Amino acid sequence: MNPPLALYVHFPWCVKKCPYCDFNSHEARQGIPEGDYLAALIADLDAALPLLEGRGFTSVFFGGGTPSLMAAETVAALLAACRQSHGDSLRSRGLFQDGIEITLEANPGAVEAAKFAGFRAAGVNRLSLGIQSFDDAKLKALGRIHSAVEARRALDLALTHFDNVNLDLMYALPQQTLDEARRDIEAAIALGPTHISAYHLTLEPNTPFHHAPPPLPDDDLAADMQDTVEAALAAAGFEHYETSAFARPGFQCRHNRNYWNFGDYLGIGAGAHSKISSPGAVRREARPRGPKDYLADPLTRRWQDVATADLPGEFMMNALRLNGGFAPALFTERTRLPLAVIEKSLLAARRDGLLEVTDERIRPTARGRRYLNRLLELFLADA
Repeated sequence: MNPPLALYVHFPWCVKKCPYCDFNSHEARQGIPEGDYLAALIADLDAALPLLEGRGFTSVFFGGGTPSLMAAETVAALLAACRQSHGDSLRSRGLFQDGIEITLEANPGAVEAAKFAGFRAAGVNRLSLGIQSFDDAKLKALGRIHSAVEARRALDLALTHFDNVNLDLMYALPQQTLDEARRDIEAAIALGPTHISAYHLTLEPNTPFHHAPPPLPDDDLAADMQDTVEAALAAAGFEHYETSAFARPGFQCRHNRNYWNFGDYLGIGAGAHSKISSPGAVRREARPRGPKDYLADPLTRRWQDVATADLPGEFMMNALRLNGGFAPALFTERTRLPLAVIEKSLLAARRDGLLEVTDERIRPTARGRRYLNRLLELFLADA
């Protein structure tokens, strides 16, 4: 049986590229060819249908870039293309499963915030706001173009239109103190989102921050910030279900959980990636990264089948991000390999106190969550 299938839609443009960002995003200096991009996305989707074998999407995620720069009508048109019937084609019943989760990433600038009602009417039912901090000095240091006031206003407005709102927050920011990190997480909780993604700022290769690092908290202080963030969210009733994700009961992100459970996903748009399983193989695809290249030929893709030897490492690299881990049977279901192929690594991780292994569940211990990279290396070494 094939895994659940999600749809990822990449929108590659931003008003300004942040100095810490290593995503495939591009400053919209000469405007955004929105109509042409919509046509390319629909053509990309149409071309992928034979690979999907009639499967429906359990979730949709508009990521970027800054998808909220799109007009609500563009979002509505793409979602309509997924819903419409085409006779006896694979779309005959539409591509959406019942109760589908549809997320759109947004930035808190006033122009984007004004579109929230339109996005909701288009069919989006989950909004993800890239706030990062409620401190103006920290926002400036991160190269963000919104203020703390705009962040609060955007979240208030989002919650009037959406029952399900995620807030992205960062800690271990340039020259950040423990009290400042605490104030940020307390402000985030007080504003009432249903989900908070709290990330440790990292210096990614090929970013301005990597080439010219800002003054950052040392490792001990950053660890104290992580403990403070996790404790505050736990006290407020948020469940820490994934490395950087915290949710109120019933509001875990289904789209991201599908990734961590080694589910399938179709990615359309510039630089988007796909993972599609079939009875004989697991196939990965990548679209052209540059918006101009993608627009010139949205049907171009590089693809390869994942080597059987790589499947255990890929599965574990995803599944061990979940604090609750996974049922042993899921490993075999998603990789089509017996659990015995990772037995040596399971024993080593258990011996090091990094992993809890029972007949019902395999999950990282508190130590394993803190030293996740060390835990993952045990399984990547197998590959």
